[in-house]
Amino acid sequence: MPNMNPKKNPMPCQEPDVRNKNFLEVATGYTEEMAIDEAKRCLNCRNPLCMQGCPVKIHIPEFISLVAEGKFEEAFQVVYKSSTLPAVCGRVCPQESQCESKCIRGIRNEPVGIGRLERFVADYHNAHATVKPTPVPSNGHKVAVIGSGPSGLTCAGDLAKLGYEVTVFEALHVAGGVLAYGIPEFRLPKSIVQKEVDNLIAMGVKIECNTVIGKTITIDELMDDLGYEACFIGSGAGLPKFMGIPGENLKGVFSANEVLTRTNLMKAYKDDAHTPVYRGKKVAVVGGGNVAMDACRSAKRLGGEEVYIIYRRGLEELPARKEEIEHAMEEGIIFKTLTNPTRIVGDENGNVKGIEVVDMELGEPDASGRRRPIVKVGSEHIMDMDCVIMSLGTNPNPLIKSTTKGLDVNSHGGIITNEVGLTSREGVFAGGDAVTGAATVILAMGAGKTAAAAIDEYIKSK
Repeated sequence: MPNMNPKKNPMPCQEPDVRNKNFLEVATGYTEEMAIDEAKRCLNCRNPLCMQGCPVKIHIPEFISLVAEGKFEEAFQVVYKSSTLPAVCGRVCPQESQCESKCIRGIRNEPVGIGRLERFVADYHNAHATVKPTPVPSNGHKVAVIGSGPSGLTCAGDLAKLGYEVTVFEALHVAGGVLAYGIPEFRLPKSIVQKEVDNLIAMGVKIECNTVIGKTITIDELMDDLGYEACFIGSGAGLPKFMGIPGENLKGVFSANEVLTRTNLMKAYKDDAHTPVYRGKKVAVVGGGNVAMDACRSAKRLGGEEVYIIYRRGLEELPARKEEIEHAMEEGIIFKTLTNPTRIVGDENGNVKGIEVVDMELGEPDASGRRRPIVKVGSEHIMDMDCVIMSLGTNPNPLIKSTTKGLDVNSHGGIITNEVGLTSREGVFAGGDAVTGAATVILAMGAGKTAAAAIDEYIKSK
């Protein structure tokens, strides 16, 4: 009999007033008993819709049925057939707008906790597995992957499973891309990312760090001189946007990218960090997406006494995941919605001392379908701050375009591809944020998976 409890099993978490002072993972994960109980909420629909919402097409009903039977390793193997990064996806994928949004249980009650179960089986496997993946026999073909973020790792993993000799080129000194530098330890422990990377290495994937494509070596050289028959560009979108308002050059103004990279990759939250980050007491984070939530929650843990989210639309329009907004509120983040900065105010030494903002109201919907924010005339006022973090999105870095022959990009610098990721340059494919601009981990993974299948077809047809 299915478990007809209308609500998901709650996710155990650290208490808010404890976790907002440390960088340990907030959610501690289901127990075996909780996982089985949650899995029994699945109705085993004859025509399951949940898979339609999954960009990497995990066989969701099959793996959940196995969890309900206590067959956790078998459930993991079902997930792993489709997803190279299950422990990552179970933590950061926006299931509420994808697989869980299609769940029949969600029509009247809460959907099945698909993401929580995916995390559980991945963590169970990592804790109990004694045998690492092994390489499949080589098919004799070489493929280069640019970037070791979610799209690149997914593409590399799928190609390795088909016998391709894959080399991943990563600009930074650690593999993982945005998983390593962008998502905080309290949401995605770096040990989890490293385990996923280690699994790929065990499958035969080579990873070359400290290699900046376009500087160290070009895509043209990889394909023309080094024998790579195809290339996948998964270099992400790491070029931060700013508002262009007065005062953005003051000391104490940062991009969210810089704060998060220093904090996550360089461990700036440690007292003995070699690359410290400025620890503001009164911090304004401008933006409302997941990166803004990561930045404000990190600022709080770095000693921020008052940390604000400044967002020009209302609370309901915040684009961040509901769970991340709730966690931020629980941790003491102050939300100043319907508020927009107009300038950053400095002192005589060029340091931030405040941020001038105006109140907004929502008008008619704009092209995005969201109600357009309109300035309330005469509402200008200054908020005292000593740090401002801009979290307004990112664009792809232009370096690869400028050093690769025949590679077309759009007006935002995104690489132009067809539906399977093929670019204007023969044999070169692309996917993830390098194509779309900043988006979700799971959409990047889906693009990497699609491109891997297309690369296989391309090489077979040569």
